[in-house]
Amino acid sequence: MAQAKINAKANEGRFCRSSSMADRSSRLLESLDQLELRVEALREAATAVEQEKEILLEMIHSIQNSQDMRQISDGEREELNLTANRLMGRTLTVEVSVETIRNPQQQESLKHATRIIDEVVSKFLDDLGNAKSHLMSLYSACSSEVPPGPVDQKFQSIVIGCALEDQKKIKRRLETLLRNIENSDKAIKLLEHSKGAGSKTLQQNAEGKFN
Repeated sequence: MAQAKINAKANEGRFCRSSSMADRSSRLLESLDQLELRVEALREAATAVEQEKEILLEMIHSIQNSQDMRQISDGEREELNLTANRLMGRTLTVEVSVETIRNPQQQESLKHATRIIDEVVSKFLDDLGNAKSHLMSLYSACSSEVPPGPVDQKFQSIVIGCALEDQKKIKRRLETLLRNIENSDKAIKLLEHSKGAGSKTLQQNAEGKFN
């Protein structure tokens, strides 16, 4: 009888300890789950800062190379460029880095995708029109919507092999390149229009002198 009581108390003690450990483990797991949410929120916030930095640099660069900058006086242009360079310098002081965890296959896919885009960019000066078409097909390969033009199937399979964060970065880079090309096209057309209008004015003035 006495032995039975001892065994009962021992079992009760083991049960209490086991219950206490389970509760403690549950609390720790809950804390880690909450921390995981905060970690992901931190990464998303840092990624947003990265994107904002890219957008700001692109906008400053776009202003410096805009047609409006070509149509103001040299003194005003110099002053505005000083301001733009100051803003660019301050933007570049912001250093944010969000590392993406990749397995070896994802790392290789990223290198391959980056190499393809770099090769297209290197051909900008030789054939801007063809490079733009190629970039459009690469961008269509990254789009979840129905693309308006052809899709580079090979590039699409490479991008699918990349980490999800890298897929988003690849798409953003292609968007930026296409916007830069579009802005370049507009600047060239405006310049040609300006030259054409100037030539026409000169011709009219010349004809007026002879008449």
